[in-house]
Parts: sequence; structure tokens; C-alpha cells
Amino acid sequence: MLGSAALVLSLVLGVVIGPADIGLVELGAILVDGVTGDRADLALRASIVWELRLPRALTAAAVGAGLGIAGVIMQAVTRNPLADPFLLGLSSGASLGAVSVIVLGASLLLPVAAFLGALLALGATLMIARSAGPLTPVRTVLAGVAVSAVFGALTSFVIFWTATGDSYREILGWLLGTLGAADWNSVRIAGIALLVVGGALLATGRTLDAFTFGDRSAALLGVNVARTRLMLLVATALLTGAMVAVSGAIGFVGIVLPHMVRLIVGPGHTSLLPLVAINSAAFLVLADTLARTVFEPRELPVGVITALVGAPVFAALLARRSSMGVRS
Repeated sequence: MLGSAALVLSLVLGVVIGPADIGLVELGAILVDGVTGDRADLALRASIVWELRLPRALTAAAVGAGLGIAGVIMQAVTRNPLADPFLLGLSSGASLGAVSVIVLGASLLLPVAAFLGALLALGATLMIARSAGPLTPVRTVLAGVAVSAVFGALTSFVIFWTATGDSYREILGWLLGTLGAADWNSVRIAGIALLVVGGALLATGRTLDAFTFGDRSAALLGVNVARTRLMLLVATALLTGAMVAVSGAIGFVGIVLPHMVRLIVGPGHTSLLPLVAINSAAFLVLADTLARTVFEPRELPVGVITALVGAPVFAALLARRSSMGVRS
């Protein structure tokens, strides 16, 4: 209940706060009147709400929820508390795809290129991991690290060799994570991915609980470990690829929020997954609101805010686990 209230509050704040402040009464009138509003004095503010702030806030909420869900899945499947949605090289693959179309001057294809790059990275990771035997958490993580390094190097090469002029700024903003270009198309991409893929992952709580005590225990509980792990990894990659395609590489959401929520509700994934989704959505909406307002008229990439907030919080969580004698 508190998480849902926090999400609603964050969305309201994300819409009303900005260079042109919009009151709650005005916001209500705009939402009731529609896209342009029936009153002339609300027409401009209605345009700001419907064309800029509302799609941006909704995109931030969908991306935050998606990254939070992906983080929970990755940490459970790999049994690695430091795992995040980009562990399998997804971020590096998406970055290579995005940077390639930016330097070619085809920025309209950026979401598609980022999504395909993430899938390519996942395919490479799984191929390397399975070439040495059955798909295991350790082998998958190591393959992801290798793929991430290769794709990161290729991205750097593309930037060094071809980027000129303003493309450097656009590339840097995307690599740091930004929602500045969010529109209703972004809402559709992130929203559909969240509803379809994220919705399916929300129903895997019991399966993830089975993975908690290792592959042998999961198998004894009737889980087809290899097939289930592969399906969860592919679904996570699809979800992450869709989110990265509209927001760039936003870090720490998929690491910090699962740990914070886990401290409150415990390790049970049936309750953990939806609560992480809701709180991650609220967190990213608030972070994006700060990113576009704290240094107005300059706008920070939202990834800078999530890192500035997430890194100290994660360090504090690690310190707390150590003081309690909890082993990772």
C-alpha cells in the first residue's frame, strides 16, 4: 500500500514540478479536459503535461519497474547478490547498437538498434557459456563479463573512430542514461514490455524460491533447472533490452532496490517481485525529476542521479550485511 502511494505521489511530482510549475488543481483540470483543454489559459500547460512530462514520468516508471524486476531475477538465477540487469553484457550490447546508429545519423532507429544489440550480447553470452558444458551461474556470469568487455571495446572504437561534433554529447547522454527524449512511443515500448514480459516474470516467485538453495534443491522440487534458467535469462534480456532501448544505460536501480525491499519483506520472491517493481518505478520517477530540475536549465542524465544515490546506499547495505554477519 505504501509503495503504491509512493508511486502515485512520485508521478504527480514528476508532472507538476518543472520550469513551468503546474498546480494540483490545474493538473486535475488538464487531465479531465483532455489533450488541449477547453480553457485557453490551460492550453499551454496542457501541452506541457500531455506532450512532455506525463509520457516522461510514465516511461520512467515503466523503466524503473522493469529494471527492478530484472535485478531480482538475475540475483536469484545467478545466486549473486551483486547481479544486475546488465550482468550478461546487455548494457554493452545495447550501447554498441545505440552508438552505431547515432554516429550514422539515424537516431530514430536508436531504440531498435539498442534492443537488437542487447539480444546479440545475450546470444553471445549464452553461446560461450554453453560451449563449455551445462549452463551454470558461474559460467554464465564469466561469459557475460567477457562479452561485456568485448562489446565495450567495440563501442569505444566506434566512438573514437567516427563520432564528431554534437554526436559526442548525444552518445554521452545515452551511455549515462537519459529520459529526455521520452514520448508516447517510449511509453508504448516500455509499457508493453513491462506488461507482457514483466508480468510473466512476476509469476515466477515460487520458482525463484526454489533456486535460492542451489540447483540440486531446485531439481528435487521438480524444477527443470537448465531449461528454466535459460528461459528466465532470455526473458530478463528481452525486458532489459526494451527498457534500455528507451532510456539508455541506467545503473544501480536493479541492484539497490531489490536489496532495500528485501530488508523489509524478506527473501520470499512472491512478495518481493511486485514490491520491487512498484518501488523501483517510484525511485526512477523521482530520480528523473531531480535530474531535470536540480540544475535547471541544465539537465543531468538520470543515470548520474541513480549512481549518486545508489552507490552510497548500496555501500551502506553491504556494511549492514557485514555487521550482521550475513554472507553473500
